[in-house]
Amino acid sequence: MAALRDVVVDCSHPASLARWWAETLDGYRVAPYDEAELARLRAAGVDDPEDDPTVLVEPDPAAGPGAAAGPRIWFQRVPEPKVVKNRVHLDLTVPDLAAGVAELVGRGAAVVAEHDGWVVLADPEGDEFCVFPA
Repeated sequence: MAALRDVVVDCSHPASLARWWAETLDGYRVAPYDEAELARLRAAGVDDPEDDPTVLVEPDPAAGPGAAAGPRIWFQRVPEPKVVKNRVHLDLTVPDLAAGVAELVGRGAAVVAEHDGWVVLADPEGDEFCVFPA
């Protein structure tokens, strides 16, 4: 009936959160800005991509065979902060749970809850996600 196209994350600063997630997810990148996109932003009054109100993270075609084939992830600026638990979240896998969680925490994530075999974390803006061993 339908195919998943994108996942959209509301946030206060799309550029920085998009970079965080692009660095977190294997085979993903922040979509590059071409001249047409920069012109569209300038026409909307945005002179610096760092202030872009919607930033795309996409599978990186340069990652080669076996690279991410998942959905695109849009980060869009909203005026209100996150207040309650996410209704939708991402589940990630890492080769080693303890090491993966430690690396994510070192990059700005926060541990929300530890369960038997998996951990709930929050990204730098508080959006929750789960981490499981591969």
